[in-house]
Amino acid sequence: MADMVHLQHFDQLDGVDVMVASVEKAINEISGENSMEDYISDPDEKSLHTQYADEAYRVGEAASASSYLRGDRIIEIAKKAGCQAIHPGYGFLSESVEFAELCQKESVIFMGPPSSAIRDMGIKSTSKHIMDAAGVPIINGYHGEDQSDERLQKEAQKIGFPLMIKAVRGGGGKGMRIAMKPEEFMDALNSARTESQKSFGDSSVLLERYVRSPRHVEVQVFADHYGNAVYLWERDCSVQRKIIEEAPPPGLSEELRRELGEAAVRAAKAVGYVGAGTVEFIMDKEDLSFHFMEMNTRLQVEHPISEMITGTDLVEWQIRIAAGEPLPVTQEQITRKGHAFEARIYAENPRGGFLPGAGPLRYLATPQASDLVRVETGVREGDEVSVHYDPMIAKLVVWGENRSQALNSLIARLREYHITGLETNINFLIDLASHPEFQSGNVHTGFIDQHFNTLFPPVEISDNELCKAALSLVFNELQASQDCYPRRGYNDPFAASPNLRLNYDLIRKYQLKANDKTYQVNVKFNGETIEIQIDNGSWYTVKADRIMDGDRLKIRSNIADNISTYNAYIDESEVTLFLDNGKLSFELVQPKFLNTAVDQMGNAGSKVVAPMPGVLEKVLVKPGDKVKKGDNLAVLVAMKMEHILKAPKDAVIKSIGGAEGSNVAKGAAVITFEEEAEQ
Repeated sequence: MADMVHLQHFDQLDGVDVMVASVEKAINEISGENSMEDYISDPDEKSLHTQYADEAYRVGEAASASSYLRGDRIIEIAKKAGCQAIHPGYGFLSESVEFAELCQKESVIFMGPPSSAIRDMGIKSTSKHIMDAAGVPIINGYHGEDQSDERLQKEAQKIGFPLMIKAVRGGGGKGMRIAMKPEEFMDALNSARTESQKSFGDSSVLLERYVRSPRHVEVQVFADHYGNAVYLWERDCSVQRKIIEEAPPPGLSEELRRELGEAAVRAAKAVGYVGAGTVEFIMDKEDLSFHFMEMNTRLQVEHPISEMITGTDLVEWQIRIAAGEPLPVTQEQITRKGHAFEARIYAENPRGGFLPGAGPLRYLATPQASDLVRVETGVREGDEVSVHYDPMIAKLVVWGENRSQALNSLIARLREYHITGLETNINFLIDLASHPEFQSGNVHTGFIDQHFNTLFPPVEISDNELCKAALSLVFNELQASQDCYPRRGYNDPFAASPNLRLNYDLIRKYQLKANDKTYQVNVKFNGETIEIQIDNGSWYTVKADRIMDGDRLKIRSNIADNISTYNAYIDESEVTLFLDNGKLSFELVQPKFLNTAVDQMGNAGSKVVAPMPGVLEKVLVKPGDKVKKGDNLAVLVAMKMEHILKAPKDAVIKSIGGAEGSNVAKGAAVITFEEEAEQ
């Protein structure tokens, strides 16, 4: 097989490693010594996937429309490089009818399904008709071309409420609304139409019965050019936002699993499918009835969990099928063993409404990869998570003999995933995977909303955690001074600098801030122990050792007979603990005479600041304008999402913090108001 171009798409940042590794592995098995090319946008010039590629070509600027969505430019470079095949990755062009047709026109192999299959499955109303004809269960609804208000209202009454209104094109929840009762229908319909038109250039919708307690179950299918198709069992993606997926789904009988798989194969054959695809079903949590929802005509981000339970390499299969080979196995030869989970690690703030983030990966430590653990990432320590693409950092995939074993492994490995420099969802993933209802397999699409209060309990800082933060600072100082010496196999905190006299008490004073509260922590060296005082309270007698673990700061502590081992990371402004319940960070508060930094967030009443780093897409006001509370002021785009900045009060615009198209940092003033006195 000839050379292949690999499109690295940060639209779906996770899976970068496995895509590169699997592609290289498969190429070597097939052709021996072929190279791999990579297309990069300007921000990706020094990225990890660029480093892995044998050759890399610039495809354009940061914006996707100017780089990764330029199919014509990609084909042009592919032909110049002498490539015969393109793997489109997970996103961007992987489900583009136009790009698939362009590849065919230019005699470049597109490692995906025929453009006709992408087109048929890309329009929901069309796909529903095809599935119905193929005997694939579809949910009761209206998928007709008459889009008049009168017809849609009439069909809604037939279907009954609650009712789902969905855009016929696109996905990702855009153009989707729920009307719980008849009087809500028209408002929901108009809202869905508006969003659909804006997102997809088509306001057409379909109507479906709304399943109150749905599960999201999908089936991995694979087909070749000779009419053969198989299913590789199913996955559960019920916890919305697709942050934890598992295979196989809990609570399904073997008979139901076969029914799902056979229905998915019928769906693939009905559109002449070739390659890897995923048929998605909505399943009623109560009676386990299932109905076709849509088909993703590409390799899914979560495909590794199917690989883990079947012992396959689906990217290798893609390459072989694209080269004209038949499927390597029959349905009877595909066995299922054990259980697998995938957790997607994002740069985002779950407690802040899951707002995406960006910033440097100052410290990055991952679990040890093995046959049972896959760490798939596209970043290294020191890299920057960009505002231009998806905020995914990595995905963590684990396998176990059964669901309980796999889930315990997932939680343990998440505790070993240490990141500083930006907010991540790792703590939330630990809490979610540890939740009793998730542990029992009681999953559905409303899981996060239903258990919101228990998944996001109030954060309370304990004295134990403050003591651990203080111990981390003490050991860090001693490690930095190079004056500690080995004693009993570990570094002794009492072997400090020559200026430290242990025949009298020496008190270190720290101010640590968390959750908008500042704590005074005093540390006193006293003979063979350390004493720690929190906010002038009682003194805790503490014993602690530093465990040698390379250059990582790892500490074993005994605080009030509570013995534990934890890692810590310290920089100039923050101390971060990695505990069993996740990451906990404290800001190091400088004494007033040293603190010359200006509060970046400023006065919330006098300015509007960026809640996250992003691009200032549009400014809707100008200096001198009078605005009312709640008025839209500007649009900030971060990680493909639009965020509208609104006026917090009636005010007069004084200045704008940047030009349209400029990058803004988190906390930067976007809009500044006139002071009250000036008004």
